[in-house]
Amino acid sequence: MVEEQLARRGIGDQRVLDAMRRVPRHLFVEATAAPYAYEDHPMPIGDGQTISQPYIVALMLEAARIGPEDAVLDVGTGSGYAAAIAAVLAHRVVSIERHADLAVGAAATLEALGYRVDVVTGDGTLGWPAGAPYDAIVAAATGPSVPPAWWEQLAPGGRIVMPVGRPGRAQRLALFERDDDGAVRETNLGGVAFVPLVGEHGWPA
Repeated sequence: MVEEQLARRGIGDQRVLDAMRRVPRHLFVEATAAPYAYEDHPMPIGDGQTISQPYIVALMLEAARIGPEDAVLDVGTGSGYAAAIAAVLAHRVVSIERHADLAVGAAATLEALGYRVDVVTGDGTLGWPAGAPYDAIVAAATGPSVPPAWWEQLAPGGRIVMPVGRPGRAQRLALFERDDDGAVRETNLGGVAFVPLVGEHGWPA
């Protein structure tokens, strides 16, 4: 997976590649799907949610430039797979999921595998103020724009990586970088297809 689907497609951050090697993706999907866990496509995990394809997970985490001392907010826990990889890269990870059953399941899997992630249940568009500030915020659902709460909880020099666009229509994966002086720069990382970011500052349920 790492050599053929990630490195050959341009993922060059060695820390991200090593983390993707370490995290057992087959333990984050249903048992019947385990034989296909390392194929490069999203997979359903219940409640209308998916585990993103490995390349997209790597692309998002590489763009977020997560350092070993960083605090990360992972929006849309899902199975917990991306949060586990972020936990390998970062000092501290908070992962928020609006579906309580998914949050419970992901927390159990992460704990059993030894990944230190604080999994919380709530409206991801409101972030999680108790864990702020965050050096990086990574979202696995597409929204109309960056929710205001995320800007409030982002540290100076922080990065936000999220898909932007309407569900079922054209979406782009965007990197937002805020300079120490507050100026924001946006980079388009390409077209994607994600489930909707539902919440007060997202799309309606």
